[in-house]
Amino acid sequence: MSTDKPRVTIYTDGGADPNPGPGGWAAVLIHDATGTTKELSGGEQATTNNRMELRAAIEGLSALTQPCEVMLYTDSTYLYEGITQHIGSWMAKGFKNVKNVDLWQQLLVVVAGHDIHWQWVKGHAGNRHNERADALASSEIQRLGSEDAQKSEVEIYLVVSASPRYKIWAASIRYGGEESLIVGEDPEATANQLHILSAVKALHTLPDGISVRIYTTSDYLRNGAMQWLNGWKRRGWRTAGGNPVKNREFWQALDANLQSRSVIWPSVKDDQAFEMAFEDLAQRAQDEYQDRLAASGYLDEE
Repeated sequence: MSTDKPRVTIYTDGGADPNPGPGGWAAVLIHDATGTTKELSGGEQATTNNRMELRAAIEGLSALTQPCEVMLYTDSTYLYEGITQHIGSWMAKGFKNVKNVDLWQQLLVVVAGHDIHWQWVKGHAGNRHNERADALASSEIQRLGSEDAQKSEVEIYLVVSASPRYKIWAASIRYGGEESLIVGEDPEATANQLHILSAVKALHTLPDGISVRIYTTSDYLRNGAMQWLNGWKRRGWRTAGGNPVKNREFWQALDANLQSRSVIWPSVKDDQAFEMAFEDLAQRAQDEYQDRLAASGYLDEE
């Protein structure tokens, strides 16, 4: 490293628990000449491990007040390989199909002007500065998890997979920092029916009087529950045009479960944190379904 700029060592860490879920990031900055240490940390309620790793590097570098020689240590292969191996090709392709593009672009802004040497370090291997960054990030996760639990509010994430081979629904039910996953199937149901059914089954597991946030990618389910349901009931389960409401029995089952609980339906459009949450849930649901088939011996017959 050259000597015409101040030398700074930065250790970063980030994570989410569950992933996706409440997340924390941290950066430990050390001025090499004086040994002075500065610690930074923060968090977000709905995020992912990878986003927090990126945020940690961004915040650590943003804290530098002048161009520096930087040795930046991370235990994230996602961050390390992304910035040292892939960033050039991502930029050349306009970041097409790259996840967390907003944070990668922020990172490119804050690295400008510094001479940065990126180093990967094994996590939980006894490096005291890396361990300190991990402890700070973990503390942020615990803080946010406690705040979330104090709201006495359940969060439900819903996904559906409908293909010629199988039709399954899944619900991730989160409360007080813990999660339960329920998965079911209905070979005769349509995709819209499965979306409604997933909400019915998830709500049915909860006690009356509880506050619930339901996250879904289905506009049909969200709009139906928020905008159309009361009108259908007033008109004797007919649409504004006078036609019978499709999937009436499913909507009636949902209505019965909504009556005794306080439910809101936040929008999840254009939010990468929720996109990651739904992708993760869909994969776990399919894994659970495949495990059931294997246990039943169905897969062995094919």
